[in-house]
Amino acid sequence: MTARRTYGALSDGTPVDLISVGHPESLALNVLTYGCIITSLAVPDADGQMANVVLGFERLEHYLEASPYVGAVVGRYANRIARARFAIDGREHHVSGNEPPHHLHGGFCGFDKRLWDAEVAANGAALVFRRRSADGEEGYPGAVDVEVTYTVSEREVRIDYHATTDAPTHVNLTQHSYFNLRGTGDVLSHRLAISARTYLPVDDTLIPTGEYAPVANSPFDFQEPTALGLRLGSDHEQLRRAGGYDHNFNIPRSGHDLAIAARVLEPSSRRTLEVHTTEPGVQLYSGQAVGHRGFCLETQHYPDSPNRPEFPSTLLRPGQAFHSTTVFSFGIG
Repeated sequence: MTARRTYGALSDGTPVDLISVGHPESLALNVLTYGCIITSLAVPDADGQMANVVLGFERLEHYLEASPYVGAVVGRYANRIARARFAIDGREHHVSGNEPPHHLHGGFCGFDKRLWDAEVAANGAALVFRRRSADGEEGYPGAVDVEVTYTVSEREVRIDYHATTDAPTHVNLTQHSYFNLRGTGDVLSHRLAISARTYLPVDDTLIPTGEYAPVANSPFDFQEPTALGLRLGSDHEQLRRAGGYDHNFNIPRSGHDLAIAARVLEPSSRRTLEVHTTEPGVQLYSGQAVGHRGFCLETQHYPDSPNRPEFPSTLLRPGQAFHSTTVFSFGIG
């Protein structure tokens, strides 16, 4: 199944397309050429009933307004950069402070708010999106050529990211879908497991303190499946600061192969989600901005890495290539 149609138009009249790929009875994906936004992702429950398991809007206007990054690819740098600045080779760069005083998810007009070139691969199972992020875009140095590929099989969506640059810069990309495996209601009963022994505590402005804190004996311990909402009412200082979960979990890994980051089970539908990634972290966001109707598992490098030499580096130089892969696998549990 592959189809393409006009979904709407930007304020200057430029059309935005919706592209559909997948298998109507096992996994059906709809993606916009604006922001590489996944508008819907339908998978079956234990009885074979299909339902959309990500949050989305029915009209383009809703995405163009104050959307909390729903379904989009975010960049050039996903997550936060403290004080909206960083230094490369002794030269300081200032990026847009769209979450004052910090920089969040690429700035005022990040990758989520850009039109991408798109094509359907010859086999009809993959969508390839490309754009050039110009030198100086949102304050970032270097022109960056980016490619994002969504590949669909009967029970998986694989996302491959690739980027190159003509000057040293920072690149950190993620997919910002809000999942709800029941397809309706809140997500507080979803049972979540995260393959992390440590997480990154944050300060009052949600910037990592630099500490690697153990998850054991804390509300951040998802080493065993736990209801997402079980500890949200805890008086833990970190939950108060973020209004819930908005924290990076550090994924144990060896080498650059895919590693399991998280598993989720929705008890009533029995739908499951597994997240595998080549990234060192996953940001759990419990969806407080959307009334806990969805949650995010944002595979990425750590927040504020450009200012934290002790974190895995996000620096990309000319002659190098940025590669990252995340796989969302759906099943029945």
